[in-house]
Amino acid sequence: MADARVIPLRPEEDGDGRPDSELGDGGHSSGDGPAGAGEEPDEGSGRGADRHEALVEAVAFVRGRLLGQYEVDEFGFDRELTERVFLPLLRTVYDNWFRVEATGLHNVPSESGALVVANHSGTLPWDALMTTVALHDHHPVGRQLRMLGADVVFGTPVIGPLARRSGQTLACNPDAERLLRGGELVGVWPEGFKGIGKPFRDRYKLQRFGRGGFVSAAMRCGVPIVPCSIVGAEEIYPKIGDIRPLARLLGLPYFPVTPFFPHLGPLGTVPLPSKWYIEFGEPIRTADFEAEAAEDPMVVFNLSDQVRETIQETIYRLLAQRGSVFFG
Repeated sequence: MADARVIPLRPEEDGDGRPDSELGDGGHSSGDGPAGAGEEPDEGSGRGADRHEALVEAVAFVRGRLLGQYEVDEFGFDRELTERVFLPLLRTVYDNWFRVEATGLHNVPSESGALVVANHSGTLPWDALMTTVALHDHHPVGRQLRMLGADVVFGTPVIGPLARRSGQTLACNPDAERLLRGGELVGVWPEGFKGIGKPFRDRYKLQRFGRGGFVSAAMRCGVPIVPCSIVGAEEIYPKIGDIRPLARLLGLPYFPVTPFFPHLGPLGTVPLPSKWYIEFGEPIRTADFEAEAAEDPMVVFNLSDQVRETIQETIYRLLAQRGSVFFG
């Protein structure tokens, strides 16, 4: 089997990257005039042609996979696989299960690099996946979010390679800076496992943001930081316990106990259909800082704290506006 061709990191490609179905009806007739020489449009044949075309594309896609005729960038990101397989699956959850409403997308730059910083919660990282769909499908130019993940993600069988293929990379400053300088949109969840694995009683209370490495990376690259606040993820798996011996045995940061897991087995892994809100706040400029400011712990801490407070205040505002956990 041939190997996939590796392409160098480059800025976001032209086009908004959205599926054809979102760009219009492809010039279908309005129904006011004839489809041909005095003949009515044959809707059945049109659907048959669409199905045939979809089948041909699917066969070509699978053939290219088997022959290694596809491209990945230097981080392992497979754009075609992401847009044709991963995103359609996530889009169904985004639209029909969590019914996400995303606002403030105009605050995310359309071309240049930027760092999106969000709160983390929900026991499993559905929040990161839904943020990716929001930016790809609803941003004016359809931006691809390149997420930074913990080393345990990439060390996990199956999940690690899939994370690479979907655009994620290790949460370290060198990788983050290479992406940002390449004009990419980078996502980070600085609460880490402290945020995503916190008990349900601490929901919507932001945990510590670490040492602010994400801030120094943004400052060195001179890109804006976009605070992102997510409401709804806390309720999908209410974490009421943690089986720590089992977590240590499996090499996991925690082994959650929820009202439905592990009692109901695989059925307990289905997230509850809470109503989600994602808001992207006004970008915080870093280009105005002096070059040496990125190495000043006090400057980095103050900017990190500003980002954290902005996210926390927005979360409280969204919670005050929300009428129901499941109906919004």
